[in-house]
Amino acid sequence: MPKGYWIVRVDVSDPEAYKAYVAANAEAFSKYGARFLVRGGAHETVEGASRARNVVIEFKDYVTALACYHSPEYAAAKALRVAASTADIIVIEGYDGPQP
Repeated sequence: MPKGYWIVRVDVSDPEAYKAYVAANAEAFSKYGARFLVRGGAHETVEGASRARNVVIEFKDYVTALACYHSPEYAAAKALRVAASTADIIVIEGYDGPQP
């Protein structure tokens, strides 16, 4: 079964308030077995538009990734995030098929 992922692009407008979101999201991420693959870090936009911060979070499957996003634990964290940032979040199923 393919893994599930959150692909997140964020512009933080209030870094101090965003710290509260980061602390609060740990509850949901722990409960749903999230694993950060990318969490900020250096990046270069080679095509299209971007945001200042990029995050990729891995879950055991797509259903779990969606459940985490829609959970009451993440809803509490999200309420802190929306006041401190602008984000694009995609929940997506991974690919387990043949590779080139």
